[in-house]
Amino acid sequence: PTLTRALSRMDWTDMHFRQLARLLSRRTWLWTEMVVDKTILHTQNLDKFLWFPPEQRPLVLQLGGSDPATLAAAAARAVEYGYDEINLNCGCPSDRVASAGCFGAALMMRPHLVARCTAAMAEAMKGDLRLVMMTCYPGGRYLGAIFSVRCCTILTARSPPPLPPGVRPPWVVQGLSPHQNRTVPPLRHQWAWALARDFPHLQFSLNGGVLNCHEARFQGLSVGGNGGGIVGVMIGRGAYNDPWGCLADADRAVYGEPYNPAPSRRWVIERYREYAESMVGRYPDGHADPSIRTLMRPLLNLFHGEPGCKRWKNEVDELL
Repeated sequence: PTLTRALSRMDWTDMHFRQLARLLSRRTWLWTEMVVDKTILHTQNLDKFLWFPPEQRPLVLQLGGSDPATLAAAAARAVEYGYDEINLNCGCPSDRVASAGCFGAALMMRPHLVARCTAAMAEAMKGDLRLVMMTCYPGGRYLGAIFSVRCCTILTARSPPPLPPGVRPPWVVQGLSPHQNRTVPPLRHQWAWALARDFPHLQFSLNGGVLNCHEARFQGLSVGGNGGGIVGVMIGRGAYNDPWGCLADADRAVYGEPYNPAPSRRWVIERYREYAESMVGRYPDGHADPSIRTLMRPLLNLFHGEPGCKRWKNEVDELL
């Protein structure tokens, strides 16, 4: 079981945040931001989008797209970088994604297209790593549940089946912002358990409503006799908003390790400084990229909930 996963978030889970997260937990699976398939095929600097320090593994690359051939070509190029899994985004409710070329949650109306996309990606990867499919955002209506059942039914008719880390069935209510689509519809974890029951040969993870590793620990994960079941918990914004509170105790509390890798926040900052100094200006394209400000951003929430956190953020901002 993968147990905990720090889920993909656009503009948040960049390489620098993932480096911070890996200092806090060696066992938690990390996810990239969504990378559009056409970006991988047409960029002049592929390393800027796909390269990562090897210590960030286990790491999942999330792709965005809806054309099987384009996704397959992008997945084939990504294999060379050593990702542990490649994921197809089928649930992002953002207008930037869902309304641009049938990405994200827009795919929830087209499960047969999702099946063709994942089959093409799996063929392109030729078994070099595992293909996973994400479905997310369970809402108060039945559309998300219907989508998830249809996808699982269609996908399991293929061999070998992908393993959806599942599972908030995607749906979007027009007129609601992405934040409202995440918070207004009620979470329905029972749908994930029902999918795990009805598709016992697939693996699912709970996605939504879990804010830290201690909550993840008490979700009652269950692995079936044939390897399926609820095998993990996804944590999204909680990991970015409070990285220390979310991940610092994950290896001990969730994975049963005798100790956690980070003994203190000071230790984390010192190790992250070493990483940041090696990264400043790594991609010179007319200006220093990444900049010091960009590299400092993941540290701003390291003292979340502690006295003086606001002062820490203000003083860092002034210095930069």
